[in-house]
Amino acid sequence: MSMELEALKREIEQCQDCKGRFGFPPKPIVHGHARSKMMQISQAPSRNVHLTGKAFNDLSGDTLKYKWYEITDEVFYDEDNFYITAISHCFPGKKPKGGDNPPPLSCARKWLEREMQLVDNELYIVIGARAAKFLFGNRSFEELIFANQVLKGKPAIVLPHPSPLNNRWFKKHPEFEAIRLPEIREQVLSLLER
Repeated sequence: MSMELEALKREIEQCQDCKGRFGFPPKPIVHGHARSKMMQISQAPSRNVHLTGKAFNDLSGDTLKYKWYEITDEVFYDEDNFYITAISHCFPGKKPKGGDNPPPLSCARKWLEREMQLVDNELYIVIGARAAKFLFGNRSFEELIFANQVLKGKPAIVLPHPSPLNNRWFKKHPEFEAIRLPEIREQVLSLLER
């Protein structure tokens, strides 16, 4: 399984399917190995991640790693801990009025299912409404966040996107940071300690 995944990752890293769509060379981002404890599936890399080639190397990543999980970069980027992927492996470009373009689902359809088959993770962490909709269908995003889920027969948790652009959602749902986030953090830290 490990060799199959490494071959798949090389294919993903060389993918240029969206070159015409983006108007700039795609730069697929994927990180982890076949026995990573957690598989983290987000929406798409940010512009900063595109420029640096390092997953969650941006303000959203700072919130996720340091505030929500309360872990260091060393722990986060340890491939034994996290397999980091997204429904779109590349930064999809910016909207004219701000924010990023939606991630192309063709990427998820081509790669994500195969990644999920080849990673022997113990927990899925799904980040953002678009990723949740792709993986769970039209279920209520709030219901997905506020209760543990199951994905592909494994435990799963769903997080809102930690982007500063999501502040309205956090203000509308203060119980996320007050109640749900400590539960999620405990689940993540407990798995990291094994």
